[in-house]
Amino acid sequence: MSLLPILELPHPMLRKRARKVRSVGKKLLKLAFDMVDTMDNAGGVGLAANQVGQLQRLIVIRVPGEEEARIYINPEILKREGEREIEEGCLSVPGYRGIITRSMWVRFGALDHEFHTVKFKAEELLAQALEHEVDHLDGILYLDHLESHEKLIKIEAALSSEESDDETPDDDDPSDQVGVAHESGARQVDTPASIKVN
Repeated sequence: MSLLPILELPHPMLRKRARKVRSVGKKLLKLAFDMVDTMDNAGGVGLAANQVGQLQRLIVIRVPGEEEARIYINPEILKREGEREIEEGCLSVPGYRGIITRSMWVRFGALDHEFHTVKFKAEELLAQALEHEVDHLDGILYLDHLESHEKLIKIEAALSSEESDDETPDDDDPSDQVGVAHESGARQVDTPASIKVN
């Protein structure tokens, strides 16, 4: 098991477009397997090669409940359908989550680790992870999809707010409602979105 360092914003590699992979060899497969170990160790659902300092179009994904990790080379979102608002985080932007819009489902294409072509329709978390990781390969972070800074949640602030609500409940206070505590945690001045590249 080899763990790779995960680059964090504002590292410039995260804003670069990855290059198409021309051939699959032992070096690329080792990188892919090391990325799986790194993703699993960090508790992530997906990881893109440029997050570990490699400008190659390679992503790995393992959604909860799946035994085997997915390895995709030269991945593409071929079609998107519908919209939904979801909360999203990123291993390269630790300590924050954001409310963004993603597709209801996507049509996806790539090569697998044996260089076979795969195409399928993905929904829910898998669709979200695929969009997120393909964005990474194009130098796009989920922060770029935020409509405003208010949609960015500082995790520690949100948790602190929820804990204080638990300690002093007030049935008449609307901030006790689910989700409202996150809003109070979202209004942070010093956030990764403040260094967002348009």
